[in-house]
Amino acid sequence: MQLKRVVVTGLGAITPLGNSVQEYWANLVAGVSGAARITRFDPSKFKTQFACEVKGFNPEDYFDRKEARKLDPFCHYGIAAADQAVRDSGINAESVDNTRVGVIWGSGIGGLDTFQQECYAYAKGDGTPRFNPFFIPKMIADICSGHISMRFGFHGPNFTTVSACASSTNALIDAFTYIRLGKANAIVTGGSEAAVNEAGIGGFNACQAMSTRNDTPQTASRPYDQTRDGFVLGEGAGALVLEELEHALARGAKIYCEVVGGGMSADAHHITAPHPEGLGAALVMRNALEDAEMKPEDIDYINTHGTSTPLGDVAELKAIVKIFGEHAYNLNISATKSMTGHLLGAAGAIEAIATVLAVQTGTIPPTINHETPDPDVDPKLNLTFNKAQQRTVNAAISNTFGFGGHNAAAVFKKFSS
Repeated sequence: MQLKRVVVTGLGAITPLGNSVQEYWANLVAGVSGAARITRFDPSKFKTQFACEVKGFNPEDYFDRKEARKLDPFCHYGIAAADQAVRDSGINAESVDNTRVGVIWGSGIGGLDTFQQECYAYAKGDGTPRFNPFFIPKMIADICSGHISMRFGFHGPNFTTVSACASSTNALIDAFTYIRLGKANAIVTGGSEAAVNEAGIGGFNACQAMSTRNDTPQTASRPYDQTRDGFVLGEGAGALVLEELEHALARGAKIYCEVVGGGMSADAHHITAPHPEGLGAALVMRNALEDAEMKPEDIDYINTHGTSTPLGDVAELKAIVKIFGEHAYNLNISATKSMTGHLLGAAGAIEAIATVLAVQTGTIPPTINHETPDPDVDPKLNLTFNKAQQRTVNAAISNTFGFGGHNAAAVFKKFSS
């Protein structure tokens, strides 16, 4: 069968660097860090006392007070980002066939804050089981996609992918696949996460996964630097409207770029650590390139998973050199988590937005906080350290990898008719 072409027609973002796509992108390009001491609770007893929190977000800009109370923060962020993306795309249930517009979302954890608060309340009580009737609907990871469909009246495919930090890239790939197979005309996709709370910080501290650079949180996320000591937890949401090309052209939609491929793989190695030689990372990029029917030399930029962990950063770069060979040294590579922190299940969504805008604008956002070269990092690689760079970006890859060995990569290309 003839596969449909898929384009990006809308973007939305709630991030530690800003609560709109424009603010998020401007701060990415400027190399701004979103990290600071945690404000949501007293973090003084925790090993890590900082995070990349969303700042200045008011749920009542998007919901009335009663509705907002029925939603976990991961839904606040997700629905708000989706609202922006849908408005940006100009798509609505009245002007298109709403039975062919879907929502495919991603979240690694879902309503962790709700779960924590309900458990706190029960533990403080007299043992009588008094739980909020919205406890389960607020907590479950799939609920955001349901709310988005109800908000806009979209009756097409609707579900949520859960693959840890690869969740929203998996969601995007699924949305791309449904559209190119002709099963939908448009899909709102992306992901959201809100795990900056005691359970989230304490849990990742117990895994020894996060940085403990409490004295200088803004410099704590430092991918590829020899002194990196773990990731910085972030929160927020990213949303993209993917649309079948002819459908988009017929309604006069603006087009950011084309989605041309997606790859998935498993490390099959360890519950939290990557394969030391980047086996799964290499496989997922190879699969993505094959799906896109592109050669390694066709790629100009890679937005890496780049979390700032000692093992993960090096394994991913080994995989890039393995797949791209000598062309690896012609690429721009950057890790935007150095600025946003790690948004877990929402990471792929906001990094996809950064990749889309790099393709559209020819601007490569930097990897900030690099000070000390790591002898295990190939010095010939252009990791776009500390300052944005300009170049033509005809095609780019966005990588995301998750606990459990889940790997996903999406390929974006300049649109041409």
